[in-house]
Amino acid sequence: MSTLYSSFNASISGLNANATRLSAISDNIANTGTAGYKRLNTSFHSMVLTGTGQGAYTAGGVRAETTRMIGERGALTTTNNATDLAVNGRGFLPVTSQAALRGGGANMPLMLMTTGSFRPDSQGILRNETGMVLLGWQTDSDGSIGTPPRDSIGTLQPIQLNRDRFLPEPTTEMRLRVNLPATETRAGSDGAARTLSLEYYNPTGTTERLEISFTPEVPATGASNSWAVQITDPADGDAVLGAYDVVFSDSMPDAGQVVSVTQAPGAPGGAYDPDTGILRVEVDGQEIDISLGRPGEPDALSQMGSRFEPVAVERDGAPTQSLVGVEVDANGYVQATYDSGLIRTIARVPLVDVPNPNGLEALDNQAYRVSSTSGPMFLWDAGDGPTGQVVGYALEGSGTDVAAELTGMIQTQRAYSSNAKVIQTVDEMLQETTNLKR
Repeated sequence: MSTLYSSFNASISGLNANATRLSAISDNIANTGTAGYKRLNTSFHSMVLTGTGQGAYTAGGVRAETTRMIGERGALTTTNNATDLAVNGRGFLPVTSQAALRGGGANMPLMLMTTGSFRPDSQGILRNETGMVLLGWQTDSDGSIGTPPRDSIGTLQPIQLNRDRFLPEPTTEMRLRVNLPATETRAGSDGAARTLSLEYYNPTGTTERLEISFTPEVPATGASNSWAVQITDPADGDAVLGAYDVVFSDSMPDAGQVVSVTQAPGAPGGAYDPDTGILRVEVDGQEIDISLGRPGEPDALSQMGSRFEPVAVERDGAPTQSLVGVEVDANGYVQATYDSGLIRTIARVPLVDVPNPNGLEALDNQAYRVSSTSGPMFLWDAGDGPTGQVVGYALEGSGTDVAAELTGMIQTQRAYSSNAKVIQTVDEMLQETTNLKR
């Protein structure tokens, strides 16, 4: 009789196992349209029990185990949002919860996603509709991120766009292309100074100006071919920022070109570098390199003819610029575009890798967490190593194959019915045994 009763237990375990599989199938079908969903796979494992009598057999039954196939990736679909992100490899986007961020962010938990539709919130922080906040390395003013640790998330920060919403670009370099009249350095000339205004952008993004004056040195006889150059700050009472003596050649083949630039004794400003043709001045803590040209360089400061001609004054920098758009490239660089046309890297999103992606702990909203079965995490640069690249304007589709799930549902229904039929048959056999006493 124990063998017969064991059939009950085996069939009940069969009902439970197929119910588990049907639950997984229903979850998969329900998430057909969920971006980044990873399907559940159900596997059955037999349980074998050894009977006590010779030749006796006791049915052990079956147990079901479900595994989320996190390592499988769905197809990518294009969107019109630049910060809809997906990964075209085995890597994961690092995220954390908005609740942890509101709690102060001292111990932000690391969570992983393979895709997400991120948009800036009221504070400019990129997060998706479920509150997952995108993490990355914020760049320095020169666009670099240094050498952050790769086995720790301590240097990861929420990607915040409004930190760079209004970006000034202070001037650091100027290049002068000015012709000075050779006739003014001859004996008998009036020695009048020629003045040029140089506009530049300060660190607050506003426009300021410097004055540069060219005063010829008039000799008693002949020609000096020499000019006293003085740079002043009109905003500070014409304070002198630099004073230099410039000598030009008057013979072939370098006629009209700079021969030497000498800093006036005791004058402020940096020394002239003949290898670069640059001298440096400082105004209110802002250093500006001014290029007069190298000795013998034709396209720079020159002395020709009888006319003062400012050909061009070139400078870098820009006034305060407004952020108009953000994109993330394949290497994870967050590129900000400003209304001036400037494109600047403001952050970089790394990709996380673990030895066993299917061992990650599954959380709500297609997020995952590192576990003992997944192995330790490591931060890779996107586009480098095994993690793949970041794809903007894209979302990863669900990993559910509806046709395969419906086929599995039919198989599960048949198996469930068969186990129920076994229970019915055993019940009838036990009834026959009970009827033997009549």
